[in-house]
Amino acid sequence: MAKFTVTHEINCDVETFWKVFLDKEFNEKLYKGHLGFPDFRILDQRDSDTEVVRKVAGTPKMNVPGPVAKVLGSNFGYTEEGRLNKATNLWSWKMIPGNMADKLRNEGTMRVEPVGDKKVRRIAEIIIEAKVFGIGGLIESSAEKQLRDGWNDSAVFMNDWVKTHS
Repeated sequence: MAKFTVTHEINCDVETFWKVFLDKEFNEKLYKGHLGFPDFRILDQRDSDTEVVRKVAGTPKMNVPGPVAKVLGSNFGYTEEGRLNKATNLWSWKMIPGNMADKLRNEGTMRVEPVGDKKVRRIAEIIIEAKVFGIGGLIESSAEKQLRDGWNDSAVFMNDWVKTHS
């Protein structure tokens, strides 16, 4: 099992961060355009006084070693269920892969904290686990690299978005 943390500074306040993070247009442009996902859809998003619950489906652009690609299949996709607790400003998510759901685990939490005027620090704590004999570690390390790259790219995109859409 791999556990890691990614941290980025985003040039907006906490309220703007969550507004952008949950915005349909932002997400479609981020995933389909910037990150190159062949498919990304928000299946459901519900907002109440205490929380936001969102379910998305995605097919990521895969850049993994051959053995990992073979095990995951050419059309690897997932459903992600996420929840924002408005009182704590904590987003938690769990990814459910389209295949091998009993062997693959990706989940985590993300929080933002103010670090200055119109600037927040986004902190994501991520868990990856692959219970696949012989190549579980390779799957985990490949997934970690892809996720780190995706989070880094998303921070750049979000900063650009905030600059041009606020």
